[in-house]
Amino acid sequence: MIGKITIDDVRFPLEGNAGSDAIHRDPIYSYAVTRLHDDSGLTGTGFAFTLGEGNNLVCKAAEYYGRQLQDKDIEEVMANFSDLFKQLSNDQQFRWLGPHKGIVHLALASVTNACYDLWAKKRGVPLWKLLIDLSPQQIVNTLDLSYLEDELTVGQALDLLKAQQPTRAERMPILAQGYPGYDTSIGWFNYSDELVRENCKKALAEGFTAMKLKVGSADPERDIRRAHIVREVAGPDVKVMLDANQQWNLPQAIEICNKLKSINPYWIEEPTHPDDVNAHATLAKAIAPVKLALGEHVPNKIIFKNYLQSGSAAFMQVDAVRVGGVSEFITVSLLCKKFGIPVVPHVGDMGQLHQHLVLFNHIAMGHEALFLEHIPHLQKHFVNPAQIIGGVYKTPQVPGSSCDLLVLKD
Repeated sequence: MIGKITIDDVRFPLEGNAGSDAIHRDPIYSYAVTRLHDDSGLTGTGFAFTLGEGNNLVCKAAEYYGRQLQDKDIEEVMANFSDLFKQLSNDQQFRWLGPHKGIVHLALASVTNACYDLWAKKRGVPLWKLLIDLSPQQIVNTLDLSYLEDELTVGQALDLLKAQQPTRAERMPILAQGYPGYDTSIGWFNYSDELVRENCKKALAEGFTAMKLKVGSADPERDIRRAHIVREVAGPDVKVMLDANQQWNLPQAIEICNKLKSINPYWIEEPTHPDDVNAHATLAKAIAPVKLALGEHVPNKIIFKNYLQSGSAAFMQVDAVRVGGVSEFITVSLLCKKFGIPVVPHVGDMGQLHQHLVLFNHIAMGHEALFLEHIPHLQKHFVNPAQIIGGVYKTPQVPGSSCDLLVLKD
């Protein structure tokens, strides 16, 4: 039974301009951490990601949700988690504050992710193994598909999962090979041109075949110059992504993205406001064949559905510490599978949790094993940090979701 429930506000200031982008110039990487302590001595850890101030508000909301798990057995909770998720996300006291977005939904992510971690630890397996060993019906029992019925019913979700079962064995070698990563830290916004150049060389030496640069400067010529530095060092065969972190309005985005075509970007990420589905649809047509990626700030399955319906994004970056946790991440991944759009998560968790989820997406859902973002800045703070060797995530073997933090170790 789940007894004590602990919520912690944990913040990690970064050094040397790490983490900076066009909007967030001085971020403090922060987690609203939920820990569920059961009477067998296990602790399930989950969190949501913020950038500092306001993290305490997410913690306060997580306390409210966490109390609903008091004296419950984790196996019983997860056997029909869809009902609990629906109950909590539509809580009469909190729904007005969203619905399904902002502080309350981040808090729900923290609690949800703790449930999945405890569930995997209870079964003594890494989260990826727990998930791929579940039957399609057991997976669907953890998902709330409300408001998706026009695109994804329970029956269709079951069919999507069942259709992949005959070919699962073909995708199991990923466990031994490891999941490809990409380096997102070569070009933080406040890094000098010289540091960007050196970081590109370092990433290549470490085995990465894809890397990302922050753009969105007041002077677009700075972005163009830096993008050409990355392409020059990386060479023609390395995938280079550009991330504007919502900095441009639509006319600016059309103009600047067309100029950035010269470096052949693999995608341009978050070019404008994340709520503006129509602007992204207009932009996608205006800058074709350059592709758009988004999802870092998309809060829930309904907005992802709208983006998929619009045909504006070629890559979806759903983040399990932004949406309502692992459950909603899987829901969005199923939607993406239906639409034939790859899932390349944003890793507000530094890749700790998502290294499990992309393995599930690939093996059980048939998503392409494209690559997973790698951000190293908090690696030293985890009990079992993600291992990236030769540009590849090594498959985690420790029970749970790899989210235990050293600062909170019992």
